[in-house]
Amino acid sequence: MSALARAGRAAPPIRLAHLGLGNFFRAHQAVYTAADEGWGYAAFSGRSAELAGRLDAQGGCYTLITRGDSGDRFDVIGSVVRAHAAAEHAAWLGYLREPRVGAVTLTVTEAAYLRSPDGGLDRAAVAEDIAALRADRAAPVRSVPARLVAGLAARHAAGAGPIAIVPCDNLPDNGATVRRVVLDLAAAVSAQLGEQLAASTSFVTTMVDRITPRPTDADVKAVLDATGLRDECPVVTEPFTEWVLAGEFPAGRPAWDTAGATITDDVGPFEQRKLWLLNGAHSLLAYAGSIRGHLTVAEAIADPACRGWVEQWWDEAAPHLSQPQPQVAGYRAALLQRFGNRAIAHRLEQIAADGSQKLPIRVLPVLARERAAGRVPQGATRILAAWIAHLRGRGAPVTDAAATRVVAAAAGPLPAAVGAVLEYLQPGIAADHDLVAAVLAKATEFEPS
Repeated sequence: MSALARAGRAAPPIRLAHLGLGNFFRAHQAVYTAADEGWGYAAFSGRSAELAGRLDAQGGCYTLITRGDSGDRFDVIGSVVRAHAAAEHAAWLGYLREPRVGAVTLTVTEAAYLRSPDGGLDRAAVAEDIAALRADRAAPVRSVPARLVAGLAARHAAGAGPIAIVPCDNLPDNGATVRRVVLDLAAAVSAQLGEQLAASTSFVTTMVDRITPRPTDADVKAVLDATGLRDECPVVTEPFTEWVLAGEFPAGRPAWDTAGATITDDVGPFEQRKLWLLNGAHSLLAYAGSIRGHLTVAEAIADPACRGWVEQWWDEAAPHLSQPQPQVAGYRAALLQRFGNRAIAHRLEQIAADGSQKLPIRVLPVLARERAAGRVPQGATRILAAWIAHLRGRGAPVTDAAATRVVAAAAGPLPAAVGAVLEYLQPGIAADHDLVAAVLAKATEFEPS
């Protein structure tokens, strides 16, 4: 037995920085980047230092286990050159000061951008970071928007040139969304800093897709048995992968397109299809499927009731997509195959997290279009009802950035809970009595008998 290492291979130069060192990043952006040996990553964890330590001990290398019907494939990925804990703020600033570092990618979850209801920065949530940066631009900060601003400010002060910010989280028009949050915070530090960063930073819009469950001790053993190498941080993923990007890279980028990424002028149609069909169905399965006793996506989609609910949701969402319907039908068929991959243990409790952030972008746009057409959509209302039941203690445990507020809203008599939760998701929506009645009827079905 030997430990995983670079085995004499030279590490690529660090030309990218990443926030959110985790499984998805290592199954997605880092894999695309590995195809271009001229670009390497310095990656920073979001919170925990444990993974960064284990990965750095292996020289940044790790095993990608691609799990499909034909068995497992094992590939060593070496595009991560250095792994850092979130607290290593001086190192973060140092990389951003380097002219050769041309882009920052992010996988930090929707909640980490700390947006207010109007889509701008929630200044109250970052008040301490704003105060710290006003006093000292190099001061340690905690939030993702502040870490970006601190890094960009350090880069500007060093005269290192323009850079691209590439968010890879499931937010509609994520480039513009993150631009607003970052520039809001920069302007709160100083008007001049806001203007400087607006002029020197490009924000790229992306759509990402690859199912990546949490690895287990059994996966560590699988790598050892198959390769003879001891890997303390393998990543498990499915064969399917997709990355669509639109925007400017003023300091260059890796040849991601040669590894299969799509470079386009408009991510919107791809993003909408994925958010509604894949992510919306995932939310439905996470809440309704776990209430029915299932633990994974594959288990849930094999349940005829859950599959029927997914198809019903897709029937509502698909006509509102801008892509040709034959193409949408093909995507739906591919999703069923992906969901049914029993080799991938994609746990519903993992998907269920942060529904307060996810449902407004996965479900409410379709709901609004259906209501505008005079219909009360059964699939959309079922997702909302299942989430309310989840908040009331049914199915997967609640893990949510707004858990205190949404769990409190869902407490008490069910009719009042339905109205309160819907109003939290979208102010004013509880005045739609037909909609509330439909959600209440379905939520009643999920109540304990």
